[in-house]
Amino acid sequence: MIDFEREKKKEDFLKKYNYDKFDKKLIAGDASFRKYQRILLDDNKTLVLMDAPPKFEKINPFISIAEYLLSLGFSAPKIFHYDIINGFMILEDLGNDTYTKLLEKNYNEEKLYSLATSVLIEVHKSVAKRNIPEFIPPFNYKRIINEVSLLHEWYFPLVKRKPIYSSVQEYINVWNNLIKASISFKSSLIFFDYHIDNLLLLSDRPGYKACGLLDFQDATFGPVTYDLMSLLEDARRNVNPEIVNKMKFKYLDSFPEIKKDDFETSWAIMSAQRHLRVLGTFARLKIRDNKNEYVRHIPRLWGYLDVSLKHPVLKELKTWLDKNLKPEIRI
Repeated sequence: MIDFEREKKKEDFLKKYNYDKFDKKLIAGDASFRKYQRILLDDNKTLVLMDAPPKFEKINPFISIAEYLLSLGFSAPKIFHYDIINGFMILEDLGNDTYTKLLEKNYNEEKLYSLATSVLIEVHKSVAKRNIPEFIPPFNYKRIINEVSLLHEWYFPLVKRKPIYSSVQEYINVWNNLIKASISFKSSLIFFDYHIDNLLLLSDRPGYKACGLLDFQDATFGPVTYDLMSLLEDARRNVNPEIVNKMKFKYLDSFPEIKKDDFETSWAIMSAQRHLRVLGTFARLKIRDNKNEYVRHIPRLWGYLDVSLKHPVLKELKTWLDKNLKPEIRI
């Protein structure tokens, strides 16, 4: 159903900056409520219009974090105009060469993942607790618990299970212990949704700047393992295990002060945290938003969890999952 009032606000926004006369082409959206259109200017130049309904989305974090990333020399899109109240933004168009599209065309997989890993190395060398901006929140207890709670709030209903209060409390207590085990690890900026849909190849830019960055408005400050794990344990595709190992080695080689055992412990915790959150998110997309296409990725998430749950630090979590979500009822 077309929201004519919102369409009018969008046209007024475009008219204010003299972009209303140009044709626009819809760009594929994501799992959020945001929509994107490419503005087709003269001389084959283009811009991108972001439409983020303020009832569901806030554009302030995107603006602040984009400007911060640009100030550090990373390839976030430049922001030319915005309307915070109504949720509109005109951005630099970083092109069509998303990692997703390039990999579908059999582009060199290792080259792309190596570039994305280089970005994380540079970010983690640049951003530490002493210089993290105040507008980037910490990956703290409240956020972690809220995210892992999506499992019993949405995934349990998807598989026709009703969580028992005492078992939920036990689950939260397990995560209390895991949070304590994770907070001492090296921390830096976490993009949060660092995967192939949100990365682009910018062939005309040098070094790590050749990696374009999108969808970072949920960025936080936390364990450096998070984004690399998110990249290599992608909910939507299987990454060659040899490449996974190479990227881990490349990262660790850049930070000799990080002990491999500590790295693997942090990786396991972040892996479990993210994949349990995403299980809940994909279930919510199906139940609440009628977006059914994400459910097909759920078996892959359980595959990642089966691996991470073998780590001793996740023994209590594995016991809880085996008791409350037995393998035979998992999708």
